[in-house]
Amino acid sequence: MVGVFSGDETAPFFGFLGSVIVLMFSCMGAAYGTAKSGMGMASMGVMRSELVMKSIVPVVMARLLGIYGFIIVVIISTGISPKAKSYYLFDGYAHLSTGLACGLPSLAARMAIGIVGDAGISENGQQPKLFVGMILILIFAEALALYGLIVGIIDGQS
Repeated sequence: MVGVFSGDETAPFFGFLGSVIVLMFSCMGAAYGTAKSGMGMASMGVMRSELVMKSIVPVVMARLLGIYGFIIVVIISTGISPKAKSYYLFDGYAHLSTGLACGLPSLAARMAIGIVGDAGISENGQQPKLFVGMILILIFAEALALYGLIVGIIDGQS
């Protein structure tokens, strides 16, 4: 009997694995970054409550970067339709590498944001001039995740 499926039957496993990896690493990093920065924000509320709203920047950055993983999941999942077009092992491996290329830098960037956010918020309470430096370091850390997103988009389109 001729099946409807066209391509390698195990290939979608690797594509879906790429989706799981990018979402898992993005969420783990976002959770860590939010928790670590949130601890610094809470201590800032005790030390100098007037700076709490300024201290929310690292928390928001850690959470907003989670959208990168979601973008890659959408790209991967729209590419996995073996009944519409052939889906071979090359496609599955490409989507797996897409998940790794975006997920691991996202995890690293969010961990950096959490650590810098926690320390930066605490030090900002003692020396307000450090705020701009903290924001610049947070932006540099976010650039790592952006590089992973760009490579993931390029890999996911293949």
